[in-house]
Amino acid sequence: MTKKETRRLIYTMHAQVCSVLSNAKRLEIIDLLRSGEKTAGDLTREMEIPKPNVSQQLTILREKGVLLSRREGQHIYYRLSFPKMLKAYDLLRQVLIERLREQGNVAARIGGKIHA
Repeated sequence: MTKKETRRLIYTMHAQVCSVLSNAKRLEIIDLLRSGEKTAGDLTREMEIPKPNVSQQLTILREKGVLLSRREGQHIYYRLSFPKMLKAYDLLRQVLIERLREQGNVAARIGGKIHA
């Protein structure tokens, strides 16, 4: 594979991962799994959404290679395939929080001018 082909493959893989992460529930699952393995039942309780919804998102995350699963008796435990991805998750979250703060500051300045 040439360097150009490798680079294009990485862009394609990057886009696929980003598309998987374009769902708020899947992002919440990833965040909840940062503390370790959980079952679908654990996630259902923590997220307070119906189990079929959680199961659907877990299936997508597992099929796309974001999660690994293991069976122990009747329980299936899910964990992140690559915990390193949390660094990217956290960095993007910090950027979004900074953006919201800035928008709040702009709104406060505009609001202050209107009321002055």
